[in-house]
Amino acid sequence: MNCQNHPDTPATAYCRSCGKAVCEQCRRDAYGTVFCEEHAPAFAPPADTPPPSPEPPRPRYQHSDVSPGLALGLGFIPGVGAIYNGQYAKGLVHAVIFGIIISILDTNLEGVSVIFSFVLTAWIFYMAFEAYHTARRRRNGEPVDEYSGLLSFQSRTSAAPVAGVILVLLGVVLLLDTLHLFDFAYLARYWPVLLIGAGAYLLYSRFSAAASKEIHR
Repeated sequence: MNCQNHPDTPATAYCRSCGKAVCEQCRRDAYGTVFCEEHAPAFAPPADTPPPSPEPPRPRYQHSDVSPGLALGLGFIPGVGAIYNGQYAKGLVHAVIFGIIISILDTNLEGVSVIFSFVLTAWIFYMAFEAYHTARRRRNGEPVDEYSGLLSFQSRTSAAPVAGVILVLLGVVLLLDTLHLFDFAYLARYWPVLLIGAGAYLLYSRFSAAASKEIHR
């Protein structure tokens, strides 16, 4: 007897439900027996369907050669942790900021030296943990740009290099102090203004980002 769907093809089995003769192409095997396509369970694949090939095991990490622990250790050296992560410009920024804090401490201003001693400690640990955080992202295959990290060194609302402008201004002030054209000790007394400006910038960035999301909805 030939298959009822393909009259020119010999039947190889009969449907358990309706007794319909089916060929190898039309039979559906399920529960240890044979069904036709009409009465086959929904999950039963065609008899000639090749078994799915096993997927190759996925690597746990896309870049297993990147070591967050090593990045953490190198991060205690100003700029080296960022350089290990391939972020050379950010490494330079880290080193310059470290040098600026050291220069402020050298002024030996009353009250300022104590505060910037804590700032220096916080900055050293920030560089280390930022390098660790960036290395983990690299190891997991996440995108990492030149300035990506725990804190943004670029403006979120524009392409203006905010950190670069600040570093240039601080460098100019320190150069004028070295040339005895400006008293940096006088300016250093107003260091809390930096905290006020940083807080205002973070608030502005947060509200600007929230407003941008509302506009695009």
